[in-house]
Amino acid sequence: MTGRLAGKMAVVVGAGQQPGETIGNGKAIALTFAHEGAEVLCVDRDLPRAEGTVAEIMAAGGTAFALGADIVVDSEAIVAAALERWGRIDICVDNVGIGHRGDGPAHAHDDEAFETVFAVNFTGARRLVKAVLAPMREAGAGSIVLISSLASTAGANMVAYEISKAALNRLAIATALGSAKRGVRCNAILPGLIDTPMGVGGTAERDGRDLAAQREARSAMVPLKGGMGTAWDVANAALFLASDEAKFVTGVLLPVDGGQGARIG
Repeated sequence: MTGRLAGKMAVVVGAGQQPGETIGNGKAIALTFAHEGAEVLCVDRDLPRAEGTVAEIMAAGGTAFALGADIVVDSEAIVAAALERWGRIDICVDNVGIGHRGDGPAHAHDDEAFETVFAVNFTGARRLVKAVLAPMREAGAGSIVLISSLASTAGANMVAYEISKAALNRLAIATALGSAKRGVRCNAILPGLIDTPMGVGGTAERDGRDLAAQREARSAMVPLKGGMGTAWDVANAALFLASDEAKFVTGVLLPVDGGQGARIG
C-alpha cells in the first residue's frame, strides 16, 4: 500500500463480481482503491456480490462496506447512505453497464433493447452524478470517474450500447465544465477489449464461441503486444483519475485500449 488515496471516502457503483474466470472492472477498482488507503462503499444491485468484494478488501486489511442498490432507481439512496456513514464523498465511480440481446445495428435493434440499455448505462449514471454533485460542490472538492467504453467512439453493431456510452462521455465533459469552479473533477475511462467475465463470457455466447476461442479472437484485434487488457488496467487508470495526482485533470476521455482506438481507417 502506497497510500495514494489515504483518507479518501470512495463510492464504487458496480463493485460486485460476476461469475467467471477473471476479475471484473468494478471489483478491481474497489480492491485497488482500498489497497491505496480509501474506505470504499461497494455498491451493486446484487448484494451478495458486493459483500464478496468487501470480504476480500477486509481480508487484505482494508476498510469497506456493502450496499445493495440499483443505480437506475436508487442513486439518491446510494449518496445518502455514503453521507450518513462518512459525512462526505471524495470519490464516486460509476462502473455500471449492460448489453442486450435485442441490441444491434441501427437498422436491426429493437426498442426494448435501446430503452433498457440507455436507462442503465446513461440515465442511472446521470442520476448518480446529479446526486453526488450536491455534496461535492458544497465541499469544494471531489472526483467523479465514469466507466464508458471504446464502443462510444467506434463500432456499428450495438447501437444502444454505443449511444448510451457516447452520452456518458458527454455527461463527463458537461459535469467537468459545470463544476470546475467548485473544485469537482469528472473524467471518463474508455476501456477497449478487456478480459472480464462480462466482456469475454457475454460476447462468447453472442458470437457462438467457447471462452478460449473468444479470448484469442479479441486479443488478435488489439495492436499492443499481449492482446486484451485486464480489469487491473482499468483500475489503475481509475486510481490515477481519482487521486490528487490528477488534480489538474478534468473533462478527459481516457482510452485504456492497447491502441485500438488510435487506428484510423
